[in-house]
Amino acid sequence: MSGMIVLVMGVSGAGKSTIGRALADALEAAFLEADAFHSPANIAKMKSGIPLTDADRWPWLDAIGAALDRSVMKGGKVVLACSALKQAYRDRLLKDGGRRGFTVFLQGDPDLIAARLAGRSGHYMPPALLTSQLAALEPPADAIVADISEAPEVILRKVLAKLPVS
Repeated sequence: MSGMIVLVMGVSGAGKSTIGRALADALEAAFLEADAFHSPANIAKMKSGIPLTDADRWPWLDAIGAALDRSVMKGGKVVLACSALKQAYRDRLLKDGGRRGFTVFLQGDPDLIAARLAGRSGHYMPPALLTSQLAALEPPADAIVADISEAPEVILRKVLAKLPVS
């Protein structure tokens, strides 16, 4: 799986960072956390409980795309943890510039996700924005789907079994 991207996506609190890091370790791949690419203005909006608009997201997605290109151009494998809630966002990340890859969709019960968000500290994404994320979510048709109620090691094992890893 040289020069490949694996996008781990879902709403905030679904476990993207946890699963993404474990997957990157298992694949001996670089790990990118999409949250690290948000502008200070985007972070301030989210901290204030204001959902981002598409206009807020396009520069963020383009910055992530540039980082993906740098990693893939070196022949590297990259795992990206990113909400990528809409198909247009996933297309921007995986299809623009000829990028190709796989999508892992972490899905689960909204009550479980809300409980995770309520118990999380140090993140700028307030639990109040979960409703807007769920409303914006366009589940991918072509993804490896993982149930977040399972233990991370079980999710990792199931995802690895479905990826064409060489």
